[in-house]
Amino acid sequence: MNHSLEIPPVPGALVVNIGNLLQLISNDRFKSVEHQVLANHMGPRVSIACFFTPHLHPSTIIYGPIKELLSEDNPPVYRETSVRDFVAYYDEEGLDGNSALTHFKLQKSDKEIRTYMSLSFHIK
Repeated sequence: MNHSLEIPPVPGALVVNIGNLLQLISNDRFKSVEHQVLANHMGPRVSIACFFTPHLHPSTIIYGPIKELLSEDNPPVYRETSVRDFVAYYDEEGLDGNSALTHFKLQKSDKEIRTYMSLSFHIK
C-alpha cells in the first residue's frame, strides 16, 4: 500500500501503534502499521515513543501466537521464534517497505500448523 489515509483526530484519544512482534503473538488480532504523521496546525500534539527492546537482554524465551487465541477456525498464522532471531532477521532485511512478518508466516498447507494445532488442543 503506497498511500496514506487521513484519519480525523478524536479529541482526548490515545493512539497506540504496535510493532510486528505483538502482531505475531496476537496472531493478527492486532495489526502493526507503518506509522507516519502529517501534523495539522489545529493545536498542540504530543508524541511519545516507547520501545520494547528485549533483544538487549539475551533470553531463550520462544514467542508465538498466544494459544488462547487459537482454534480450529483460527489456526496460527506465524511460526514461533525467539526475539533474538526475530530482531536478527529484521536488522538483516532493514526497512525496505516489506514487513519482516512475512518471513515468519506459516503456509496454509504447512505441516507445522497441523502439528501445532494438534498439540495445542490435546494439552489440558
